[in-house]
Amino acid sequence: MSAGRSPPSAGPIRPYAFPSIERRRLSNGVDVRLVSQDTGPVVTGMIVLRAGETAVTASDSGLAVLTSDALEGGTARLSSTELARALEDVGASFGAATGWDSTTVAVSCQAEHLARAMPLLAQMVRRPAFEQVEFERYRQQRLATAVQRRMNPSALAVDAHARFVFADGATYGRPLGGVETSLSHLGAEDARGFAAGRYGPAEAAAVIVGSLDPAEAMAVAEGALGDWYRDIGVSPEPNARPRSRERAVHVVNRPGSVQSQIRVGHVGVDRGVDDYFATIVLNLILGGSFSSRLNLNLRERRGFTYGVTSSFAPRRGPGPFAVSTAVENAVTGAAIAEIFREIEGIVAAGPNRDEVETARNYLAGVFPLRLETTGQIASRVAGMIVYGLADDYYRTYRDRVAGVTRADVAAAARRHLRPAELCTVVVGDAGEVAEQLEGLDIGPVHVHDEIGPEAGR
Repeated sequence: MSAGRSPPSAGPIRPYAFPSIERRRLSNGVDVRLVSQDTGPVVTGMIVLRAGETAVTASDSGLAVLTSDALEGGTARLSSTELARALEDVGASFGAATGWDSTTVAVSCQAEHLARAMPLLAQMVRRPAFEQVEFERYRQQRLATAVQRRMNPSALAVDAHARFVFADGATYGRPLGGVETSLSHLGAEDARGFAAGRYGPAEAAAVIVGSLDPAEAMAVAEGALGDWYRDIGVSPEPNARPRSRERAVHVVNRPGSVQSQIRVGHVGVDRGVDDYFATIVLNLILGGSFSSRLNLNLRERRGFTYGVTSSFAPRRGPGPFAVSTAVENAVTGAAIAEIFREIEGIVAAGPNRDEVETARNYLAGVFPLRLETTGQIASRVAGMIVYGLADDYYRTYRDRVAGVTRADVAAAARRHLRPAELCTVVVGDAGEVAEQLEGLDIGPVHVHDEIGPEAGR
């Protein structure tokens, strides 16, 4: 750009309409959502299971994630090699994902091959083999990930913050993928038991997205899932109790570290919160975008960090709210002081009108960019099923964003940000940062020489 020239102004937001969703049911009662979308030859078939990590006890944490990982290991009819070859023969890509509230398994392929790909997906969910050799391979991968998380300062900060924000026994106080002590004793029989107890038609739904005749799509779904009968239990409600209602500071000591990983936050909101749209606008203004208050302060004005973010993690229960950044040891205390200042400031005075307008325009502008493939659309529909959102939720998404006012965001800040309850976690050299933290008067400072899998529980 030539010197003295201003960047071009933003153009008008392009129109976009989320495709219509047709609800149907299979003969056994399984909920089906059909989305007819002219996205080319590719279609996505997905099975949504209300079988996330919330359904797992702390002693078996990681089991739901590990079970979905191992679905590719073969079925009662097909070995892992035969299953991979069958998917390859129809050009289908497979994906499984497990979160706190659900597991989704999906195939994407050309429309003409869905009638062959969908039964393979159903086999994986209905009759997984979980052969010991294959299962062990996936378990070892999860164990390696758990070990790496304890060695990675950023991941360690995330896990430690959750541990100290949530009470003993709280669902969200542990890592989603499990810890070494839980993963070490899990075997193929545990995965079989979890699938038998949690994968069933009463807690399942099917989503099909793409250029496919609805009658043909229903015939495919009926053939794959219509004769599925199994009694399963109801998924337990998550426990999201906070550890404390008072400020506290926890330092995870890593002698020799030249940087501090910082997490500041508390228990946040659940996905069903009535001011959800005001809350996501609030988060964008505080720390959810490059032009957020936190980033303009800590990165642009003070040069403390390359970046800082804030996030709410809404789930069936209230997930964590957290501000995340990394800074040099020497400015750790100063950076945390500014984080507190920004949180307290937006609670006290709310946002200004320009901030709200910018955040609304951003959310409306990026909305269609996240819905360009059949898989992305299927994932959004899956979320609607899991969280009980209305059928027109995404068709009215932009209108709801546009309707958020400055007063709405200010009210959300007062309701959902609680400066007096902020828990601060620093992963770094305690010898370099503890004295700085003591001087901030943001709660008692606790130094932990080691955070093992069960520390803080």
